[in-house]
Amino acid sequence: MPELAEFRGCEASFPKDEFKARQARARAAINAAGYDALIVTTPENIYWLTGRQTAGYFAFQALIMPEEGEPTLLVRQLELVGSIANTWLDDIAVYQDGEEPASLLVQLLRERGIRRSAIELAGWFLSPMLAQKIAAEIGVETMPDGSGILVPLRTVKSPAELAAIRLAATYAQAGLAAGISASGAGTDENAIAAAMLDAATRAGSEVMAMEPLISSGPRSGLPHMTWRRRRLEEGDPVFLELAGSHARYHAALMRTVWIGQPPVEARRMMDCSLTALDAALSEIKPGASCAAPHEAAQRVIDAAGYTAAFRKRIGYSMGVAFAPDWGEGGILSLFSGVDRIIEPGMVFHLPATLRSYGVWTVGASETVIVTENGAEPLSNLQRDLTIR
Repeated sequence: MPELAEFRGCEASFPKDEFKARQARARAAINAAGYDALIVTTPENIYWLTGRQTAGYFAFQALIMPEEGEPTLLVRQLELVGSIANTWLDDIAVYQDGEEPASLLVQLLRERGIRRSAIELAGWFLSPMLAQKIAAEIGVETMPDGSGILVPLRTVKSPAELAAIRLAATYAQAGLAAGISASGAGTDENAIAAAMLDAATRAGSEVMAMEPLISSGPRSGLPHMTWRRRRLEEGDPVFLELAGSHARYHAALMRTVWIGQPPVEARRMMDCSLTALDAALSEIKPGASCAAPHEAAQRVIDAAGYTAAFRKRIGYSMGVAFAPDWGEGGILSLFSGVDRIIEPGMVFHLPATLRSYGVWTVGASETVIVTENGAEPLSNLQRDLTIR
């Protein structure tokens, strides 16, 4: 077997300097929060800081990010070589299957002289039971929650991140275009899903953090439905949405197809969705609040009488994503009451959908990069409803 050092960085998503810059920002934030270190447990934040990625993140992993010095990654033994390959880290510790990772994590903290640490408690991949074990090993009732320390650092993307998202958007568009072309009477949802996944993957997409959403007929009026073998018939609506992925950075896109002529009410709702999307996009500019795009879209929807058909935010942040979600909606939303100021380098997905629940969904979406001049959509796919 080759020396493990030979693998270092060979699968890294970005150059070492990109991660060094992110780690420097993290150190400053951890210091400002008053801690010696942050125990990072969310796969998105571990990846953002180090490039560590695997399908095996279901097993416990943690990054000890000190406010001074180099980080330490703790992973399952099976993940060691992959961790060396896709990061530039020098300090990677392992635990064996059957070992208790909480004990080893606390041992690593003590060896590094870390006495005041916080831990990310809000992620999906740290169970309350394991969090309790870690606290008990340290000798405290509960650990301080550091879930909010790194989140603000990820909202504005670097040039390297934006380049990855632009590529992801081309993959999403290829998949959506294929899905639209595959839609027609006599085909089924599985064939459309296969076409979308095939085209996006051939265009360059890596694994997506969430499966494409394909639903037809009355199923299209149910949120977040996936393909289920249903055969399309004349008069059916078809809802299509997917994200492309490049180096774990995602861009999403959604469109609507109708097999034959849509009902008058569906056409009106589609027109309202497009107007609402345009209104939201016009409000995405540096200096505006994250509430402004949502409120602009909501005014259009309310005036048309479709308030009950919406009932959601107009958009959310996009960037690094691991299953089960392709967005960064837990970081930043375009929604009422969100007073965070929009800045150049932010990225948002805006799905302007209106639903007649259990009957149909219509709408379109765009992933956009915020520039000095406003929102730059990353697709040029026709937004209007496609008649097949």
